[in-house]
Amino acid sequence: MPQPINTFKRDQLTVKVFNSESDMGKAASDATGSRLRSVIEKKGGANLILATGTSQFSLLESLKKEDIDWKKITVFHLDEYIGMSDNHPASFRRFLRERILDIVSPGKVYLINGDAENLEAEMNTYQDLLIRHPVDIACIGIGENGHIAFNDPPVADFNDPLWVKAVELDEACRKQQMGEGWFPSMEEVPKKAVTLTITAIMNCKAINCIVPGKRKARAVSDTLNSEINERCPATILRTHPEATLFLDSQAAPSG
Repeated sequence: MPQPINTFKRDQLTVKVFNSESDMGKAASDATGSRLRSVIEKKGGANLILATGTSQFSLLESLKKEDIDWKKITVFHLDEYIGMSDNHPASFRRFLRERILDIVSPGKVYLINGDAENLEAEMNTYQDLLIRHPVDIACIGIGENGHIAFNDPPVADFNDPLWVKAVELDEACRKQQMGEGWFPSMEEVPKKAVTLTITAIMNCKAINCIVPGKRKARAVSDTLNSEINERCPATILRTHPEATLFLDSQAAPSG
């Protein structure tokens, strides 16, 4: 396993900094695989949440090579655009299928159908699935505006009564989606999505948060140093007893 060049704590959050994005991804993958194997040994199966986006490339590349009995894994994910087909190049369902799910073939996979005819029923069903399958570990990221999943600052709620909800995406979030190359113009970036709420994420037994790149450095700094509130939703990770933030040297705070 790659060794961190720095390790420290912010409140309850463990922070590990690695020299490169590839080292960061491999370390996060090793930690995730170890957790899954331990849970499978104890319970016979494990429940996993996977995130999407360019920040997750190095994690997923390593995770699909882990020695895991994937037939004993149930996979969920964080979010999906409303009204988007799962064949669209920017669909998160397509992202996960192509980058890991079709390769490792988990025992069960539950993906959010963002273009469901009855979206309310789809969200209720997904919430019930999450509650009935307590998540052993979630692999997530942090957005440039400090969001986790699609809980942007205007809609984030640390005490959300829902586990799954429809949200309006703020401009900073939509600009990030375009900037990462998923859409050719702002006009084509969806304005609404279905997301797991902060309540759902914080109910996961463990969280590995993977955040590479200089463009995420400000969000990381805010996550670690700002007051814990919804203006930077990721600050809530500092209150989780089993959360680890994996950074590369570009995303890590200086000093």
